Amino acid sequence: MSSQQLRRKTIAVDMDEVIADALAEHLFRYNRDFPPVPSDPHYPNPLTVEDLRGRRLWQVVPTCRHAALDAYFRADDFFRDLPVMPDAQRVLEQLQRRYDVFIATAAMEVPTSFMAKFQWLAEHFPFIPPSHIVFCGDKSILCADYLIDDNPRQLELFHGEGILYTAPANVGIKTYRRVDHWRDVEAMFLS
Repeated sequence: MSSQQLRRKTIAVDMDEVIADALAEHLFRYNRDFPPVPSDPHYPNPLTVEDLRGRRLWQVVPTCRHAALDAYFRADDFFRDLPVMPDAQRVLEQLQRRYDVFIATAAMEVPTSFMAKFQWLAEHFPFIPPSHIVFCGDKSILCADYLIDDNPRQLELFHGEGILYTAPANVGIKTYRRVDHWRDVEAMFLS
């Protein structure tokens, strides 16, 4: 067998909104700090995931509150306390048996997140070695066969096959093969 036949395929996996539910934490903090005002027709209810269908949080929240959204990202504990996406741990651990798996997060967008993200990964994905964690900005630098990401902009830049992980902001995007949850990833790569 040639070395090309023996080479395992490589899967790069985004962190936020793919294995870590950053949106849930963002909504929690936003609704905590800006509680709904039932008498105000613009803000009668808490902000929900459904309110974001086809839009990013920044597009829904009034401009005067953007500084608060930015501050959440920069808080020391924001990336440390994120919920894990359902089935992500189990499926990633199984994927590692057949593929070289790397976590590739665009941490350069929030440089203060490095340590919190690294600690979060060590706690929730201890089977991913530190050598397989990539902190980057532009994911075109990645040399992988697949990239699972919720951000179509990152998939446009990527040279392998981009797989779009469904998130509220990307529901209208039809350009990429899509997975809605980690069970879809499991079916795609492990069936």
